[in-house]
Amino acid sequence: MKKVSIFWFRRDLRLEDNTGLYYAYTQEKNILPLFIFDQNILDKLEDKQDPRVGFIHSHVCKLSEDLKVYESSILVKYGKPLKIWEELLEEYEIENVYTNRDYEPYAEERDDAVKKLLKSKGIQFLDFKDQVIFEKEEIVNGSGEFYKVFTPYSKVWLEKFHKSKIELLGLDERKKNFLKTEPLPIPSLKDMGFEKSDIEIPPLEIDKPLISKYDKTRNFPAQNGTSRLGIHLRFGTLSIRKLALEADELNTTYLNELIWREFYMMILYHNPDVVDKAFKSKYDRIPWRNNEEEFEKWCEGKTGYPIVDAGMRQMNQSGYMHNRVRMIVASFLTKHLLIDWRWGEAYFAKKLLDFELSSNNGGWQWAAGTGTDAQPYFRVFNPESQTEKFDKELKYIKKWVPEYGTEKYPKPMVDHKFARERAIETYKNALNT
Repeated sequence: MKKVSIFWFRRDLRLEDNTGLYYAYTQEKNILPLFIFDQNILDKLEDKQDPRVGFIHSHVCKLSEDLKVYESSILVKYGKPLKIWEELLEEYEIENVYTNRDYEPYAEERDDAVKKLLKSKGIQFLDFKDQVIFEKEEIVNGSGEFYKVFTPYSKVWLEKFHKSKIELLGLDERKKNFLKTEPLPIPSLKDMGFEKSDIEIPPLEIDKPLISKYDKTRNFPAQNGTSRLGIHLRFGTLSIRKLALEADELNTTYLNELIWREFYMMILYHNPDVVDKAFKSKYDRIPWRNNEEEFEKWCEGKTGYPIVDAGMRQMNQSGYMHNRVRMIVASFLTKHLLIDWRWGEAYFAKKLLDFELSSNNGGWQWAAGTGTDAQPYFRVFNPESQTEKFDKELKYIKKWVPEYGTEKYPKPMVDHKFARERAIETYKNALNT
């Protein structure tokens, strides 16, 4: 039986500046890298060409290549994590297990079960902070409570960030602390019931000129004004520390977006109920109309509101939607159509390459007025004035809605003025009962 310590890769698919991996590498010998394609997650995906699965698979293959420098490889399993760990305990004499923390409710449940199993065998489960700069209770107010409003949170975050001496952690290639192995087999997408997607994944590249003018370009969907690094942060092919240090040098507005990401992660960590309940509980009294036919039109980008339709079609075809447009389409669904934000959130979760539970949930609850630090319920985006401000020349709309301006394009499914008044009245009545 081989004696090993295991490093379990999850949302940190890189060797560079990987906190848990660095500590395993400096403190252990015979480290066996491990990745599990988790059936509990994969079985719920309806789209068997989900581009995110292909993305993960290609980066696991890349890790296998990168580990050749260390005369090692990565053990890749497909199945349910607890069962796989039971099998690994039969196969190896495991000394310690290292990994990086994940704050989503399912991940915490999974890790608790694995930790319990390992503890019963006298094995330590050592986890580290990696996917955020600050986690859990690291940013709290004077009373030691988590912040419910972004601005004071961001001030404390920035102050702490500038005081912290953040160093990027590299592995010393001269030390050969990984388990020596030939390349180990990796299950194919087909083995797991998936196929390769045609959707292109944005490259892993910190575009410094783009980020440096982010504050001026980020609101205009026809421009190439956003970094498209969301999927790389989501699966950890890019270190958040590396990106935050660059952003701090280049553009404070961009850094602010990274702080919003951590704010929503912290909100989810402290309030796991937000996954299916309004952060402000009284907003669960809203009587949503939930018209399935209207929801279908929204999903397909056939609402008769060109900026909304352009956004939905962009997401359906490319797995991406411009950030400004995400707010417009979410406001339209929840306010104009009075459809439950949870329906929209679930649809985004299926389609977005950069889907991140905390940010997706936070963004939808912000738009619906139900969340922490959300826009007030009586603020209803006007799609026409948003178009006038951010896509005046209609370049974005014409790219994604080619039939716009012809007889083939549908009439607006609801009148803006009527929808706005109905939304305000509905919210007001529900909140005052």
